[in-house]
Amino acid sequence: MTSTATIKDKPPMITVCKQELYEHWLKNAPKIMFGEHQLSIEISEIDEFFILKAKKDLRETPEIVAQGFKELRELLAGEPDLHVPDIDDFYITFLRPCKWYAKSAFSLIKRYYRFRLNYPHIYTDLLSTKQKTALCAGLIYPLPIRTQEGSRVLIVEAGKRWKPKEVSTSDFFKGLILVLYLAMVEYKTQIAGAHIILDVEGLSLSHVTYITPSFAKMIVDFIQRCMPTRLKGIHIVNQSFIFNMAFAIFKPFLEEKIRNRIHFHGTNWDSLKDFIDKRALLKKHGGELKMAEGQYGVIFWQNMLSCEPAFEGNGI
Repeated sequence: MTSTATIKDKPPMITVCKQELYEHWLKNAPKIMFGEHQLSIEISEIDEFFILKAKKDLRETPEIVAQGFKELRELLAGEPDLHVPDIDDFYITFLRPCKWYAKSAFSLIKRYYRFRLNYPHIYTDLLSTKQKTALCAGLIYPLPIRTQEGSRVLIVEAGKRWKPKEVSTSDFFKGLILVLYLAMVEYKTQIAGAHIILDVEGLSLSHVTYITPSFAKMIVDFIQRCMPTRLKGIHIVNQSFIFNMAFAIFKPFLEEKIRNRIHFHGTNWDSLKDFIDKRALLKKHGGELKMAEGQYGVIFWQNMLSCEPAFEGNGI
């Protein structure tokens, strides 16, 4: 998560057994309960449902996987200035969202690391231990239940809960990247992707003044061109006319593919449930999940700390 893997410098790598790390998290991390449902950071192996889904949706068979690894290693060998971890987990992170097409994964890797070089102020010391502002404020967090299709659901609180003088736009983006890293190393999320619910209730004009075109371009570039995650949808809820002003800053940078995945629901929870089933949604968004109590942002950050070696070990 720090800028360990760059186009010029070969990174020092940490070898991590995800199963051991998962067991460590299970034993030591504090629990986050959404009612009776515990949030689990799922970095363990996948079950039959996801094995079959990967085969159906991603062409993931032993033969295609072996060919993908082989071709991607060959392509990377032809880029002597691009040093990345030579470990399967790293390659899987980029091959799965590209459905195991090595050339597409190779292009994604290059865009990803070029983005890191272009925005060093974001990636310097980008570790949970050092970047906890947005997470502890409870602005970005996953929900404990996946959709029927197995997708992870992430909540981004970008309205009244966001205090820009306490959490800058850069810190907000860093927090988002940290949570997306979690999605990137979860095998289930690599396969089934993620839905993002952007709750902008209470967004004000003062919030909008902090959103600059350069900030908007940075976020859009990352999400639509550089993020190795299967983004299934971005769902805007509780928006007012002020949100239209904010969205106008982002709109010029959006490509058609990502525009088609942005859905505006307002408070029409039935339309949201067309994408995410009721059991996987918070009650405040028309679902069945109770909100976590207490300082859930701090507890989630503590959970992230337990998994930090997986992020570094994965080279992302």
